[in-house]
Amino acid sequence: METDNLKQGFFGIGIQNGKTPENLGVLWRSAQNMGASFIFTIGNRYSKQACDTHKAVGAMPYFHYKTFEDFYAHLPKGAMLVGVELTDDAQPLEEFKHPRRCVYLLGAEDHGLSNAAIEKAHYLVKFRSKLSLNVSVAGSIVMYDRGMKTEFST
Repeated sequence: METDNLKQGFFGIGIQNGKTPENLGVLWRSAQNMGASFIFTIGNRYSKQACDTHKAVGAMPYFHYKTFEDFYAHLPKGAMLVGVELTDDAQPLEEFKHPRRCVYLLGAEDHGLSNAAIEKAHYLVKFRSKLSLNVSVAGSIVMYDRGMKTEFST
C-alpha cells in the first residue's frame, strides 16, 4: 500500500529573530505536544539555545536559517507560508482555514515579522487583540486552532 504524504498534511512552526531563548523553549514544547512536524529559527538574535524541557530538538527536526531569504528558498514542497502578524490585511484566526501543508512563521514581540516575510507570506493571520501577544503564546494558539479545525491533526 502506497501512502501519499502530501495528502496527509504536515506543519512546521518557527520564529524570525526571536527575542529570548525562553520563548523558543516554550514554543518548541507546544510544537511537540501539538503535532508539529518540524521547528525552526531565522536569524541569530538570541544569544544562547532555548530551554527545551521536553527535548523537542531531539524529537523532531530543527532547522536554522541565517536569513529569511534562505528560509524561503527552502520551504518544503507544496507548503504554504502562514505569517502570524497584527496587520490590517491579516485574516482573523477565527475565520482562517489552515492549509494541509504549511509553515507558520512568527516574529518577535517587539519587531514582528520582517517586511520581506509579510510580502512573501501566502496568508497572514491575526488574533482579536489590540496589542501583540507573547510569541510562544501566539504560536500555541495557532497550533491549537489548527488542531481544532482539521480532521488530520495529530
